[in-house]
Amino acid sequence: MPTILHRSNAMRRTETPNAVMTTLASPTQGSTNELSMWKVHMRAGQQGPLHVFDSEQVWCVLDGDIEIAVDNQSMRLEPEDAVVLAAETQRQITALHDADMIVCGRSHAIASVPGEAESRGTPAWIS
Repeated sequence: MPTILHRSNAMRRTETPNAVMTTLASPTQGSTNELSMWKVHMRAGQQGPLHVFDSEQVWCVLDGDIEIAVDNQSMRLEPEDAVVLAAETQRQITALHDADMIVCGRSHAIASVPGEAESRGTPAWIS
């Protein structure tokens, strides 16, 4: 695959009640085969659902601070902190202050929520 440059005006933006995700690189954008990278912006107090992915992800805080509840343990991440979340790890992310993160993971990752019968599939910002 040739080297591909993504300009900021070509990024895909997805807004949920919990955060705003901006897809920086993904297979549906034609730039990667299997990996995705996206930026997450959460306002202070926003919290994602308790959920699981079937593949690992790497999260790095760029600005602000967040709390990640991981398998019933809590950790605080501040700017330049990174965490590798293994596949099948239950996690819930809360913004303690306005926060921006970069996340990398497999483009075909499937999300599920404990207690729900069906998976939620691959989120749009990852595919």
